[in-house]
Amino acid sequence: MVTGRVCSPRPVGWRAVLLSGREDRAADPRARERFRGCPDLDKKKHVELKMDQALLLIHNELPETNLTVYWNFDRCYHCLLQVLATVPQSRKAGRPGVAAVAVGTQHGSILQLNDTAEDKEVCRLEYKFGEFGNYSFLVKHVRDGVSEIACDLVVNKEPVDSNLPVCIAFLVGVALVIVVSFLRFLLSLEDFQNWISKAINSRETDRLINSELGSPSRASDPQPEAWRRSAAPLRLRCVDTFRGMALILMVFVNYGGGKYWYFKHSSWNGLTVADLVFPWFVFIMGASIFLSMASILQRGCSKLRLLGKIVWRSFLLICIGIFVVNPNYCLGPLSWEKARIPGVLQRLGATYFVVAVLELLFAKPVPETCASERSCFSLLDITASWPQWLFVLILEGVWLALTFFLPVPGCPTGYLGPGGIGDGGRYRNCTGGAAGYVDRLLLGDQHLYQHPSSAVLYHTEVAYDPEGILGTINSIVMAFLGVQAGKILLYYKDQTRGILIRFAAWGCLLGLVSVALTKASENEGFIPVNKNLWSVSYVTTLSSLAFLILLALYPVVDVKGLWTGAPFFYPGMNSILVYVGHEVFASYFPFQWKLGDQQSHKEHLVQNTVATALWVLIAYVLYKKKVFWKI
Repeated sequence: MVTGRVCSPRPVGWRAVLLSGREDRAADPRARERFRGCPDLDKKKHVELKMDQALLLIHNELPETNLTVYWNFDRCYHCLLQVLATVPQSRKAGRPGVAAVAVGTQHGSILQLNDTAEDKEVCRLEYKFGEFGNYSFLVKHVRDGVSEIACDLVVNKEPVDSNLPVCIAFLVGVALVIVVSFLRFLLSLEDFQNWISKAINSRETDRLINSELGSPSRASDPQPEAWRRSAAPLRLRCVDTFRGMALILMVFVNYGGGKYWYFKHSSWNGLTVADLVFPWFVFIMGASIFLSMASILQRGCSKLRLLGKIVWRSFLLICIGIFVVNPNYCLGPLSWEKARIPGVLQRLGATYFVVAVLELLFAKPVPETCASERSCFSLLDITASWPQWLFVLILEGVWLALTFFLPVPGCPTGYLGPGGIGDGGRYRNCTGGAAGYVDRLLLGDQHLYQHPSSAVLYHTEVAYDPEGILGTINSIVMAFLGVQAGKILLYYKDQTRGILIRFAAWGCLLGLVSVALTKASENEGFIPVNKNLWSVSYVTTLSSLAFLILLALYPVVDVKGLWTGAPFFYPGMNSILVYVGHEVFASYFPFQWKLGDQQSHKEHLVQNTVATALWVLIAYVLYKKKVFWKI
């Protein structure tokens, strides 16, 4: 709980905007003296601050002029400014009118002060406030008898560094990785092992180790060489490691991510850390579909039996999503009238069904090896899948046609915006354009997500579901690109160089497509990167990054064996159990406990990190016990 008082303000280095349009006026040095001693003008101006807020006291020294203060985040694209406060006129010299308000600190702020009577702009400020900081905004005439107005910002109390806990956690994590890697390196050295043996002076133990158990040299170390030789060729550790990375990051952001804005989903266009995980999970699911299906068919399983397994698994994923981890439970006990139909597992189930059936229908035997160096650099992985590619391109054409040409009542055709106060407030109920309209038409408002991320900045009031029907089309495209990655790994398994070239080529090609679609900007492109819409540029951008991550993981994990994939490999092997478990037990101890200070990023970060680490530990124990939940 933080309150603010105006005490000995000091100038902030910013360029004041004057009514006359002139700039570069320094903050008035007399301001320090004018407010020294904390006069009682603000005794009733206490504001309780929450996390990601700062205190701003606005002082109006203008006689006979009431001010209206408008505010918004600069991240809110083309948004209407919202009324923040009204500041009464100065009662007499040295007794300004004062208003105390809380302003957000997650992004830069835009402040505009208007003359209330004439609705005329007096001054405007763009500034990034700091968390729990205390600021004063002084509005006054430049000199007595001069109509020109000056606006100065001063800092009364320095803000806290809210990102410090994240930086410390990152450095601690890096230090742990370095220490563990160094110890593993030392233990792999035979000289170091001999030194340890001599240091503990245990000749009998050394004799037993060498005679009964074998010498602990690198040649007999079961990792990483042994598992590479003994592992089934279709079980690639880089795939499970990548899946585990996406899953653990998903668990962390779902638990709150320390309540930092960049660990929450973007309000509309653009990317945050939270926006990366779900599409990567879909991508790896696509790769796994092809690798597992090829293995099952090689073992002689009939296509009809495999189709039954696909249908059953898809049905289970959808049912678990609707009846077990439905986020609308936060609204209280649910009846069918308010149950959310779309969702993460529902989208995974639908995507899995379409992509798996598509691959099953057109499945072909995988070539055992490349006949020549030239064939290794052919396009066999693409040309052999032309029917699937044709189907996926038709699907993408359907998404583009519906998105840009479907008439939406009361909204412009092809609208991709958030509605609400975005776009000047002209399309308040048009959130998501065709995507939102299709969901509301086919599913109904009550069956959609009731707290979309667009409400954070854009104050949208209509229900909108980021896992809706149209977005599932592009989820299928994302999974199919993952299938392509799986085909590269399997078709060219004897050609490491060929695999890496293809991963790099796909990463660069999809990246260039994203640049063309977005014009390398967040909001100005033809199709911006948007997780809420699952826009095609979002798919190409995240797929590009996924190929590049595999480009790094495959040689390190599967070829050279420099890293076993731990600890991400373990949750990657039990992904459904970890995902469902973290959702179901999210509010139970030890995954959550009562915090001493609910307004502390540090305490939230510790809690969310511990909860996430516990799921990694659970996955490790289950892996050692050989317990895997498959559906």
